[in-house]
Order: sequence, then C-alpha cells, then structure tokens
Amino acid sequence: MKAQLPSSRFSGFISSQPDANRIPSQDYLIGLRGVFVVQCFMFVFFQTFAPAAVPDSKNTEGPKSQVVLRKVIGVLLWNESLIYSWIIFLSARTLCLPFLSNPSRQICASQIFRRAMRIGIPVFVAFSLSAAAFSTTSTQYISDFMQLTGNISTNVPFRMRNFLVYFNSLFDLFWLNKWYSSQAGNQAFPSGTLWIVSVLFQQSYTVFMTMITIPYTRTSWRVKAFLTFIITAWWVQSWAWYSITGLLIADVVLNMNFQAKSQAGFKIGNRRIPVWPLYAVLIFVGFLLQYLFIAWRPEMRNNEHYGHTGLYTTGSMNEKVDLDQPMGRDDNYLIILGIMLLIETFDTPQRFLRNKVLMTLGKRSFSVFLVQSIIIYSAGIKLYMHLNGNGMNHEAAAFLCFLICAPLVALLSEAFYRAVDVPSKIIAHHTWAWMLK
Repeated sequence: MKAQLPSSRFSGFISSQPDANRIPSQDYLIGLRGVFVVQCFMFVFFQTFAPAAVPDSKNTEGPKSQVVLRKVIGVLLWNESLIYSWIIFLSARTLCLPFLSNPSRQICASQIFRRAMRIGIPVFVAFSLSAAAFSTTSTQYISDFMQLTGNISTNVPFRMRNFLVYFNSLFDLFWLNKWYSSQAGNQAFPSGTLWIVSVLFQQSYTVFMTMITIPYTRTSWRVKAFLTFIITAWWVQSWAWYSITGLLIADVVLNMNFQAKSQAGFKIGNRRIPVWPLYAVLIFVGFLLQYLFIAWRPEMRNNEHYGHTGLYTTGSMNEKVDLDQPMGRDDNYLIILGIMLLIETFDTPQRFLRNKVLMTLGKRSFSVFLVQSIIIYSAGIKLYMHLNGNGMNHEAAAFLCFLICAPLVALLSEAFYRAVDVPSKIIAHHTWAWMLK
C-alpha cells in the first residue's frame, strides 16, 4: 500500500516530528531513561575525577572518602555495568512498541529502515566533534592529568592520524558484534563509552527479527520460545539475553494484560497471594550480590563470567574470557527485572516517572550521552589542570569542575538535541516517505 504523503512541506514536517509515533501509555519509559541520564553523567564524571569511587574501577585504592562512596552509594548511583545493562534493556523494551501497538508490515519496515539514520546521524556528528577536539590538537594535557591524579581507570583518547582511520573507526561501530570496547572508535572517544552504540545497533535487529513473530504466534508458545531464547543467550553470553527480556516484557504488558494479572496475584485455595514480593526479592538478591562482591569480596566479582560457554575461544567453559569487555551480569539482570516488573505492576512509579523533569531528560538521553564525555574531557580536565596549577587542592578543583561541567553539558546537550538529534528523526521519517513514493 502506498503511503499518503502530506499535502505541504510544512505539514509534512509536523507529521514527522519525533513524537509522531509516541504511545502515551508507555511514557513512563521515557522518564525512566531520564533517571539514567543523571546516573550516566555521574559515572563519567566520577570515573574521570574520582575513579576510586566507581564500582569495578581499576583504581582499587584511593582516598578513603572515595572508597567509602564506592562501597556505599556507588553501587546504586554510578554503577557502570548496571547503567549500560539498563540502557540495553530499555532500548529493546521501547524499540518494539510502535510495531506491537500497530503490527503492520509498513510500521515494521519503517522502523528497520530508519534505525541506521536515527542512530547514525547523531553518532557521526558527535564522533566528528570528538575527532576534531582530540585528534587535531594535542592530548598531552589529558596524559598529564591522568599521571597527576593517578587515574588508571580511563584512557587518553586514541588519536586518528588520517581520514581513513577516522572513517574506518566510525564505520566499524555499526558492524562489530563482539569485542566492543577494543574497537578503535571506542578507544578514540573520551571515556570509552561509545561501544554501547554498537550493541544497541546490533541488538536492534535481534529485536526486529524476533518481534515480527508476535502477531502470528500463540501467546503460550511465544512466551515459552522467548524464555528459551533468553536462557540460550545467557549461556553464550549474548546481549540478546537482555534484549529479548525487554521484548518479552513489552509483549506481556501490551498484549497479555500484565498489570491487572500482576496486581491480582495468584490464587491458592480461597486466598489471593500477591506476586510483588517476588519482584522485591529479585531486587534484594541482585543488590546483595553487588554489595557482597564490590564491598566485601571484590576478587570474586567476575567469577560469574566463567560460567558461560567459551563461544569464541575454546568451546568449553569461558576460561579465556576478556574481562575488559562489557558483559551481561546475573546480579544486574535480577535488579533490572525486579524493578521493571514493579514499575509495570503499579501506577505510582509510573506516575512518578512521568514527571516533567525526567521526561525532558529522557527525550534528550542520547544527546547527553554523546556530548557529556567530550565536555568533561576537554573543558573539565583543562579547568582542573588550571585550578590545580594555581594551588587548589584536588577535592576543591574537582567540585568546581562539577559545578561548571553539569550546566555546560546540559546547555550543549540541548543544543545538540535541537540541532542534530531531532533533525535526524525527521530526516529518517522523510527519507522513508520518499522511499514509498
């Protein structure tokens, strides 16, 4: 069926606004993204200026105040592995919504077609800005900062010596399917967090290929198949473990009346047993494991990674696992699953997540993610070196950098959102409409 295009350029522009495919009943997911905007900024900042306060930091020793922060609240507020696990899960949870709410061939094809432009245009602009900032000028000030502060938890951005290196580094972001953090594009980007774009892009198509089965399969068999998929993905340590869980939760929420059934609980005899305590237990166990192996026995923190098959190594257990690569964790999964099930069950957390501040942050989450590291590694570190050179102590200089970087990131992220992020969505919609002419 041929698309009916708007009658004027202005009306076409309006119809292609980012909120055109928004599902109001699922708005709380945007607010939930807003929570992780704050946490992600805190992680990048602390990893740079107070690395001993960050869980899983290579700076295991440091000022006592930082170590206490890591063991007490770092697990909750700026835990890198938990943050990126949430991002991957939420991407799958939200990506499938347009198709699940309107399971037509055109909606599915449109999503698949637009995904590359939706992610690619903002990444291209941000990566180019990063290359201009760190590959055309000296990064000696970052090396000096790392040496001065003893920070071994992050790296100086890799300098690209020519256009071919720049092109391949950017191009490979959308093709790699393993060893994400080792790729040149991630090494060239400040804070080394750009690898997550590769995971999100690759897992998008895992979600696309799986979601098209939903309208054509029986509910009970579909749930069994997805659970089998999740267990298999866990065994081979694939991020599909998180992605298909997000898709399954979206399916049960939209198609199986999950909220009413979860609130009702299950019946034993004449008694109704609430199910939400089970969700609370999942959260408690997940955080208990986090605290046990971050604060008490950190040497056992990565032992669970050996309990998967060595898919790309020996074919037996994961004995040669590369611990520098980002991987899904059991404790993170329990936390995310428990929290998400509670949110999907009750109206109160959904109302809280729909507040204006979190919704605004959530809509700008991708822009903040791409901008924050560039600002912190350029303006933030340069400001710190200037203050430290004038005799200011580390704590005061870092705090002043926070006071400057936070509003600067907010301001420039807003500019990036309006100038790049929103237009990328509009361009993607118009290009798809042009393809249907």
